[in-house]
Amino acid sequence: MRSERIIAAWFALLLVGGVSAPVADAQKIPAFELDEAWKEKVAAVAPEKPQVAPKQARKVLIFSLATGFKHWCIPHTEAVIEILGKRSGAYESVASVDIEVFRPERLRAFDAVVLNNNCPTGKKRDLFYDVLVQKIGDAGKKYEAMPADEREELARMLYRSLVDYVEKGGGLVLMHGAIANFAYSEEFSELAGGSFSYHPPQQEVTLHPCCPDHPMLKPFGGKPFVHVDEPYVMGGAYEKFNFAPMLELDTEGIKVGKDRGFHDQPRYVSWIKPHKQGRVFFSSPSHNAQSFERPELLRYLLNGMQYATGDLECDDSPLKR
Repeated sequence: MRSERIIAAWFALLLVGGVSAPVADAQKIPAFELDEAWKEKVAAVAPEKPQVAPKQARKVLIFSLATGFKHWCIPHTEAVIEILGKRSGAYESVASVDIEVFRPERLRAFDAVVLNNNCPTGKKRDLFYDVLVQKIGDAGKKYEAMPADEREELARMLYRSLVDYVEKGGGLVLMHGAIANFAYSEEFSELAGGSFSYHPPQQEVTLHPCCPDHPMLKPFGGKPFVHVDEPYVMGGAYEKFNFAPMLELDTEGIKVGKDRGFHDQPRYVSWIKPHKQGRVFFSSPSHNAQSFERPELLRYLLNGMQYATGDLECDDSPLKR
């Protein structure tokens, strides 16, 4: 029955021009350079006003340094977050790739922090450790003269500053690969709601709004969202389901290779959750910038941003299982 509903929804979306024709080879969706024409295309379908009025002027940090796998959509994602705030008036944004923006005195200037596909690498999967100790790319060069113990201490301080920022009331937005940040830290996994484990091959996926009447999910109108993405599988704190799920991956028909328990539990790919005094929004969509051309996804992402800044108040109770 569920497969029949998916097929029906798929053709309904096709009839209204909501999705493109099925992709024959999802792995070959073309990457493209960010340019002004694409930004204008996105801005034309981005919401002109937020779902709720900001309680006060809001400022958001977008951090886009990738120290491991570099998703081609990183600059596009940064641009989308900037466009959503500017066009709707919900917030202003500041983009950075400087890890020292996470110093406590600098973080205090922001209502929310967006981690954009940072994807740390190595045995720690620690963004700050990558830059300061493993010295990935150019980002760590200025620290080369610093003694090793001081660099490690700075990495620990920046991590603690980010966690404290959320715990004391800041918002955190994790976009796609950002869920890989600090993946081996039980503390951060608890804060985020889970940690990246692996993903089957990129392919066409169907995402279902978990609670269609939820304020966060109004943009979808109760309809499934079909696009091409990496079907993320989570580990760490994920199995506690200590979050309010927003989008669930339909696992029927997903090509997984070795199953690795893929079908053993629900696969949520977006959620919101409180963490002490702060708020966390995770959105796996999307691995491909083409998905940002969908107005309903843009409205949903803006809702998530407003949840993180504290403006969109809604039920974020953990899932009861």
